[in-house]
Amino acid sequence: MEPLESKAPHVLIFPLPAQGHVNSMLNLAQLLSLAGLNITFLKTDHNHNFLVLHSNILHRFACFPGFQFKSIPDGLPDDHPRAGVRFMEMFDSFELLNTATGQSVTCIIADGILSFPIDVGNELGIPVIHLRTGSACYFLACFCIQDMIEAGELPIRASNLADLDLQLVANKTRQSLRAHALILNMFEDLEGRVLSHIHAKCPKIYTIEPLHAILKSKLEYKTTLLQSRSQNSLFKVDKSCMVWLNAQPLKSIIYVSFGSITIMTKDKLMEFWYGLVNSKKRFLWAIRPDLVIQIDGEGQIPVELVEGTKDRGYMVGWVPQEEVLVHQAVGGFLTHSGWNSTLESIVVGVPMICWPYFVDQ
Repeated sequence: MEPLESKAPHVLIFPLPAQGHVNSMLNLAQLLSLAGLNITFLKTDHNHNFLVLHSNILHRFACFPGFQFKSIPDGLPDDHPRAGVRFMEMFDSFELLNTATGQSVTCIIADGILSFPIDVGNELGIPVIHLRTGSACYFLACFCIQDMIEAGELPIRASNLADLDLQLVANKTRQSLRAHALILNMFEDLEGRVLSHIHAKCPKIYTIEPLHAILKSKLEYKTTLLQSRSQNSLFKVDKSCMVWLNAQPLKSIIYVSFGSITIMTKDKLMEFWYGLVNSKKRFLWAIRPDLVIQIDGEGQIPVELVEGTKDRGYMVGWVPQEEVLVHQAVGGFLTHSGWNSTLESIVVGVPMICWPYFVDQ
């Protein structure tokens, strides 16, 4: 791709390569592109391949002459699951990466859980802004982990205090002090009290009320772009569920999704399934192909679950979640409580039943 010619600021955006993080930062990239900035969106080869396969991402951003995609290896083998507890292995591989684009960059906006872009920015003399894709409350909790450990205030067993994932999240969060500024995807009305505590530690903060909602409002004035908008999805979206929803009564459906990196045993999945069928409520369940840990010798699905689902349920691999949540047939959301899902539910007023999995959820 030819070098950018525009004199507008050139921003390099680099997300953590997970569905929720990529989705949020692609929304930010589109907002900045609408404002006339030149954007380089840096993602992993693995994510790039799935985004191109399952979304119209290239077509959607082609209307911005100052926008370009770049991709780099993530350092993991192709068959690595990149989900569940093994998702955290990605941090070790990332430390080896170099994010240089070969072009003049005005500013780097990096995922707030990645610290090495700050070192790259310092080396090149480029300001780095951290964007946290989780809640302000989660950021503050992670920031204070070390303080709480030292004060003996964390209500967990002493043996867990040395947990590598806990230490990683705590240390990476503290690195935001080295960033030029911090962007939070949040409602001030929802988290204003928490924000006042963060200000004392990170004085330069920019709050952006839900990125997906701001982008939607901006695109209402851009008819062509709105028509071309699609999910920023790493998974194949099955829109047949929308036809099924159209045939369901008002507020009758429990929508179920546990996000992009949650994994569970078959026994746990069966417990959820029994609960949904036995509730006698209608449900739409997004079950990723890699959601369940496969164990040799596991039996067939019980007939009563199959029959109960035929009567009241609909299961697909992945759904257009924003469209589902706003649908008049949806009356509740059984969720892993990822921040994108939480914000999307709050914005459209769908009540949630929450089953947190890990990290910010």
